[in-house]
Amino acid sequence: MGYREKLMNTEGTSFPGKTYTEVVLEPAFNEAKEHLLGPMMAINKAHLIMLQEQGLITEDDSKQIAKAIQKVDLEALRTSTYTGEFEDLFFQVEDQLLQLAGDVAGNLHLAKSRNDMGISIYRMVLREKLLITLSSALHLKEHLLLFAQDHVETIMIGYTHTQQAQPTTLAHYIMAVVDSLNRDIRRMMAAYANCNRSSMGAAALTTSGFAVSRDKMMELLAFDELIENSYDAISGADYLGEVATTIQLAAINLGRVVQDLLLWCTQEFAVLKVAAPYVQISSIMPQKRNPVSLEHMRALLSSCVGNTNTVLTMIHNTPFGDIVDTEDDMQPYAWKSMDIMDKMYRLLAAVIGTMEVNKEVLLKRTQKSFATVTELADTLVRTDGLSFRKAHHIVSGVVKKALSDGLAANEITLPLVNEIAQQVIGRDVSLQVDTLRKALDPIHFVEIRSLPGGPSPKEMKRMIEERKTQQSSHLQWLQETRGNNERALQHLDQVIHGWSEA
Repeated sequence: MGYREKLMNTEGTSFPGKTYTEVVLEPAFNEAKEHLLGPMMAINKAHLIMLQEQGLITEDDSKQIAKAIQKVDLEALRTSTYTGEFEDLFFQVEDQLLQLAGDVAGNLHLAKSRNDMGISIYRMVLREKLLITLSSALHLKEHLLLFAQDHVETIMIGYTHTQQAQPTTLAHYIMAVVDSLNRDIRRMMAAYANCNRSSMGAAALTTSGFAVSRDKMMELLAFDELIENSYDAISGADYLGEVATTIQLAAINLGRVVQDLLLWCTQEFAVLKVAAPYVQISSIMPQKRNPVSLEHMRALLSSCVGNTNTVLTMIHNTPFGDIVDTEDDMQPYAWKSMDIMDKMYRLLAAVIGTMEVNKEVLLKRTQKSFATVTELADTLVRTDGLSFRKAHHIVSGVVKKALSDGLAANEITLPLVNEIAQQVIGRDVSLQVDTLRKALDPIHFVEIRSLPGGPSPKEMKRMIEERKTQQSSHLQWLQETRGNNERALQHLDQVIHGWSEA
């Protein structure tokens, strides 16, 4: 027996081959029965309703098919294993309908293809998973706003180039995170809008000679728009790429914050203390409180970026045509990435909502830091009419002298300032002691930075209230969108149930 014959004996002589089944068809079937069965049945119901309304099948046939749809054992399908008898779940469901209703069930495939149906199924699955991720993002945002509200007066050092830069507040930092998260939320909403478009009626590629109603299918399935060009309907994959890119950016944004939080948990920073439910101890070092919750977030967010990269790479490798088979392989990566983001948003909300902040350490560190001296330069501009560059030169000399003398920023004296001023401008400055003390006070530094977006407590409170209003608007959108989708599916069930009982 030759090599080819031996391999055929192992693989089989008809479709599907053993290895093809193991590598492609069985994994796709398992994903489909878990994620795609519900939308698949919803499309069958909607298509039946539309065909009957368009007069393309009789009322009696509609009732017969409706009864068959009602009798399909969905739970049995969800727990079934792949046998190879049918290529995929689509054909297995079609076979059950034919067995239950007879040949008339074949009319349910009138002007409908796996192509337009598959794309609509995937879009329906993605829209629901996007709403879950959005809900968790809004949940995190709510906790961030509450946390910021508690820390509008928590003074801390802000860093640029990883070096101490200027005094700010913890609320100012967290509100930057809130606004970054809010952009991610807006991108998800935009991705939802481009995802929630109907491909139904495109059929295989060119629509159909039957007078089906694409608009009715769009309405019945709670899609907001129609993908008008039928070729675009079955070939356009950018809706999935947009979701992947949106989730990827969200994971990157959140990962950067988690990196900071981990750093602030070190004894050297001594800023944050993660609550007991989210730390683990060492097996050998009794003193350890390992913030493993944040460590796992960092790793999982990186895996999320990897999953979305896989989606984008697979789209790039797909011709501009029917993409249903490619989607079988790449959709699970998109689902996994959204599942990770959903979990990371919820976990970070729990960690942030329960962590302790060492306000005293933050304040004392800021008071001793030279991060305040920008305000000293600004003050010299006000008191002495110097150019900022000249004032900057004086303060730079003051800092160098203080450091060489072993002084902290709050130990800088007026004689020291005048010593350097004599070297730079040839005279003492008119700065007074109390003004010097105020200029070096981080609390004062923060309070007077009250321009829009600045860290002053008053400005932070305004921003928090504004973001709360924004939050309410986004929550309302989420509630209305979910309600529209649920009502559409309930309507399908009611109509089909009514026909099957008639």
